Amino acid sequence: MKIALGADHRGYDAKSRIVALLQEMGQQPKDFGTDSSKSMDYPDPAYAAANAVQCGECEMGILFCGTGIGMSITANKLHGIRAALCHDELTAEMARRHNNANVLCLPADLIGDALMRRIVEVWLKTQFEGGRHEKRIDKIREIENKQCKG
Repeated sequence: MKIALGADHRGYDAKSRIVALLQEMGQQPKDFGTDSSKSMDYPDPAYAAANAVQCGECEMGILFCGTGIGMSITANKLHGIRAALCHDELTAEMARRHNNANVLCLPADLIGDALMRRIVEVWLKTQFEGGRHEKRIDKIREIENKQCKG
């Protein structure tokens, strides 16, 4: 599976380590930046990676920044993206199982490497349940298409 990756300067090192994990798992990571720990603006790689998922260039995405919040906010601005900020294996599992999250956001400053690896593994291995959860995803799609009523 092709997986879009994006990170700001705070997530650069974590992204680099997760690339190796993805390759070990037989995945195909595609890096959308950044390529150093030099300070930069998180919306740029967040948009680039999430856009690759939105357009079908990649099936899923993983984003990294200090808290994961900025990446999550940015990615969720794109139509069809369901980005989930996960701090543990359970949130990663539920993001996939119930929310069909197609982008995982990780807080590089807040969790260690071992936990981050487990989160990625669980997130990638968990399948969407569908069923009653599908109608909720449909409602999210409807909301994405609504215009301001003001």
